[in-house]
Amino acid sequence: MSDLTVAPHERGVLRLFTLDMRPEEAKFLREPGAADQVLGVDGLDPEQIDIFPVSDLEDLGLYGYLTEGCGVSSDQLDQDALAAIDGWVMVLRSAAFQGRPATLKPDPRLRLIGLFTEEATNWTGGVIETESAKPFSAPQAAPTDNHPHRVGSAVMALAALLVIGGVIWLIL
Repeated sequence: MSDLTVAPHERGVLRLFTLDMRPEEAKFLREPGAADQVLGVDGLDPEQIDIFPVSDLEDLGLYGYLTEGCGVSSDQLDQDALAAIDGWVMVLRSAAFQGRPATLKPDPRLRLIGLFTEEATNWTGGVIETESAKPFSAPQAAPTDNHPHRVGSAVMALAALLVIGGVIWLIL
C-alpha cells in the first residue's frame, strides 16, 4: 500500500481500514499508542479512532454505521462492498491528527478500503424578511435610572443592628 498523506487542518475525512490480524492483536490496537505504531505516525488522538469487529454492528452493518453514525452520504458508499467486509475494521477520523499534517505508513496487515467525507453542516441561510428581524425593530424601553435606590438595604441593616443591640442588652 502506498503512503497516505494527511493535509494540515484536514476536517471531516474518514479512513476505513480492514485489519488482517488475530482478534487479540486488533483489540490491542485500542491501547494508547498502538494505532500510532501500525499507522506509522505519532500523537494520534485515540478518541478519534474506532476499532471493532463488523459483527458488533449487527443489523446496522458497516453501511449504516457510516451513513447514520458518521454522517457519510450514501452516494459515496457501495453498500454491497461494505456488506462483504467481515472481521475487524479501523475507522480513523481527521480529528485524530489534531490539525497536524501526517504521512501514514500503514502496517501491511492494514488495508485501506476508502476515504469518505462527512456531510458538512450548511450554515448559510436566506435573508429573513420579517419585520422583527429588521434593525431597531424592538420596542424601545423608557430610560431607566442608573442610580439604584438602597432604601430597602438600609432598612434591613438598621433592623439587624437593632436585633443585635437588643440581644446584647439582654445578655448584659
